[in-house]
Amino acid sequence: MTKIRAQTALTSEGWLSDVDVVVAENGRIASVGPQSGVAEKTVDLLLPAPTNLHSHSFQRIIAGLTEAKGPDESDSFWTWRKLMYHNLLKLTPEHIEVIAAQAFMEMAEASYAAVAEFHYIHHPRNGQFYDNIAELAERIVGAAEYVGLGLTLLPVLYEFGGCDGRALQGGQIRFGNSKDQFAKLFSASQTLVANGQPDCIIGVAPHSLRAVDTDGLRLALDLTGGGPFHMHLAEQIAEVDEVKAHMGARPVEWVLNNMPIDERSCFIHCTQMIESETAGLAASGAVSGLCPITESNLGDGIFDGIRYLTANGAFGIGSDSNIYISFWDELKTLEYSQRLRDRGRAMFATQTQSAGRVLYEYSLAGGAKAAGRSSGALEVDMWADMIAVSTDNEFLCSRRGDTLLDSLIFSGGVQKSTTDVWSAGRHIVQDGRHAKREQIVQRFVSVMKELELGI
Repeated sequence: MTKIRAQTALTSEGWLSDVDVVVAENGRIASVGPQSGVAEKTVDLLLPAPTNLHSHSFQRIIAGLTEAKGPDESDSFWTWRKLMYHNLLKLTPEHIEVIAAQAFMEMAEASYAAVAEFHYIHHPRNGQFYDNIAELAERIVGAAEYVGLGLTLLPVLYEFGGCDGRALQGGQIRFGNSKDQFAKLFSASQTLVANGQPDCIIGVAPHSLRAVDTDGLRLALDLTGGGPFHMHLAEQIAEVDEVKAHMGARPVEWVLNNMPIDERSCFIHCTQMIESETAGLAASGAVSGLCPITESNLGDGIFDGIRYLTANGAFGIGSDSNIYISFWDELKTLEYSQRLRDRGRAMFATQTQSAGRVLYEYSLAGGAKAAGRSSGALEVDMWADMIAVSTDNEFLCSRRGDTLLDSLIFSGGVQKSTTDVWSAGRHIVQDGRHAKREQIVQRFVSVMKELELGI
């Protein structure tokens, strides 16, 4: 048992003062209550830690490399994608594990306690198979265990290069599987997860309506057996047009009318929705996986957030391309996108809760639900996913209540204020630094020099 004493804590009962949270040896919260006796750790502010619900860890290698104009004057998501494909061809299994460890370490230092990894590089660059079909999944699991970050592994089914069923080309060759091959990959990944950390979870992710057919969707739903089910959906206008031309409906519309959606479902982006789709997705119980920094970087569009929230829709936050990993800046970017579009302020705020409080609590609940993770609250039997924050500084000024969250999100200084992160009771960040930071960074820098990436 480990006792953490907090001057202030955000619990499932709201803001409480002078709280002890006891963590059991199994990594779960054993009790939350008034202070008594001696504590092993004392903190100013204790918060439940979020889950990063959408990551492609390997894309961390191209952070900062795609911000110049290419030969095509109409630079877009699609030209960015070509650059991403070009660089992923260079990656070996060893590279992928080192890069994932760097991304996962940065997530931990950015306040995430767990990640749902949308894992779609499966094969060597020639499109053949490793002797172990789950070789690269094993590398992802190994990186998460080394960092201590909680993991929901989402093996991705990727069959085609578009709705017309065209063959995969270039970098996509490393993604592709037939249905039978994917079933074998998923089974091997299940075994990896079963032998991993106790809080490691398996889910499934058909890449998108462009990359799988209806039989592939059915296979993915059958394989997951009630576990997390994730899919990219309605990110780009060109995607909407392609799906509508081939499937007779817009992407969100088609999914709502043709798939058994429930609370285990998570649809990533959904930046291209009309009003009826927003209402339908909110009512479905599915989680919208929002990645505001990546969506801004790629020019995807703005999520219909206020209408979706008004309809009681669930959402969580993901770091997606990992070009800049900052949970708190994701929340700020989401709020500011609504302000810029609608020319208003405090868009997510209600009459009883500030914008920061709403953003934070929705992202906690949505991230945990999407990842199938028992977390997102300081509550008995939940995984001890927690953040400690120092409030006695120039950024927080010992504030209390919702203004603490507002200050963390909107006034800066969060990196200097967050002192500790626990993932399922594993104390992976102390004094603002991951315990293995030096080793992880050294290996990553070495790999980046070896790869000599470019555009």
